[in-house]
Amino acid sequence: MKTTGDQQLVKRINRSVLLRLLRAQPGLSRARLAAESGLTKSTVSLLVRELLDDGWLTEASEAVSDGMGRPSTPLRIHEGVRALIGVEIAVEVVRVVCVTLQGEVLHSEEQPLDSTAPALACQQTARMVATAYQGLQALRLQLVGVGVGVPGAIDHDSGRVLFAPNLGWYQLDLLPLLIRSLAEVGLPPVPVQLQNDADAGALGEYEFADGEGEDPLLFVSCDVGVGAGIVSNDRLFTGAQGMAGEIGHTIMQIDGPLCSCGRRGCAEAFIGLRVLGRPPVDLSRSGHYLGVLLQNLWTTFNPRAIVVGGKSCDHHPEFIQSALDTVAQYAASAGMPPPSVRVARYGPWAAAVGAAALTLHEYLRPMHPNSEARRARAGQDASLP
Repeated sequence: MKTTGDQQLVKRINRSVLLRLLRAQPGLSRARLAAESGLTKSTVSLLVRELLDDGWLTEASEAVSDGMGRPSTPLRIHEGVRALIGVEIAVEVVRVVCVTLQGEVLHSEEQPLDSTAPALACQQTARMVATAYQGLQALRLQLVGVGVGVPGAIDHDSGRVLFAPNLGWYQLDLLPLLIRSLAEVGLPPVPVQLQNDADAGALGEYEFADGEGEDPLLFVSCDVGVGAGIVSNDRLFTGAQGMAGEIGHTIMQIDGPLCSCGRRGCAEAFIGLRVLGRPPVDLSRSGHYLGVLLQNLWTTFNPRAIVVGGKSCDHHPEFIQSALDTVAQYAASAGMPPPSVRVARYGPWAAAVGAAALTLHEYLRPMHPNSEARRARAGQDASLP
């Protein structure tokens, strides 16, 4: 009978419940936390004391009235103790960010990708992460973990990149290379997570939203490649083998233009960044194709919000406007209000910030199936400080 292990898991779950409540509603008192969580006041009091001692929470210096009896002390996530590092290994660049637990960007760096050779890409990434970590040390911030996003399908059971055609990576065990490279530059042993870049972008938009996250939420990344990240029921929907959301390789025209994956007529062949930058290009028509894609995602998933990001959006605003007009036209034809479509709040850094959110997201949801498995694959302890 694993009494001790079960008790520790229950405590982790209860701690995560309180942390998630305070991330969504800063300033809750102990009494409010008990009312919102359903936990007893004594349990909340004990857990809050532990979270204060561990530096996860901070409390106001003065008590205020919260409408539940005598004045009580507001509690908040302590942003001055821990931070996250996120990485995007894109087709042409590597981006590294440091963010607080609430998503404030503390550091950002972008470099051209020196080589698509996996070992060299990991070494370049590790050097950039080491620089970011030095900045956190200067600020006396503790690193919680490192998340990495790549433009390809990830098998979460094995941590393998199944295919990333724009990087030329197929059936690649990337995670061990990343962990080894990070260790070689002196990074402390922290959880290292690997995720598809669009999935990471979706997670950043969801996890760092103001108040409660929008669920379901779709993040559509329009860069050299085209992909979608899907948050549904408070978790990423990645499919059986991590290939959910590979919308760049859905067929939009039978026997259409050749795509990087070898198929013809893929969405990427119409709205990928390489196509948009190849004159002469009709951005209005390309935007129409994106609008068709967004309309199909809308009717398939019925999300609360669709977020669009990537270089194509940053470089070609008229491309996005054409897409929005197309979605609105389809909605009007069906006699329905158009879906909520907005541009990514972190702009070109959306995937890197989302990768940073990955470690925190899974820590705050200890019962998610992937949470323990990923840290076990990385050879690291499943608990975070």
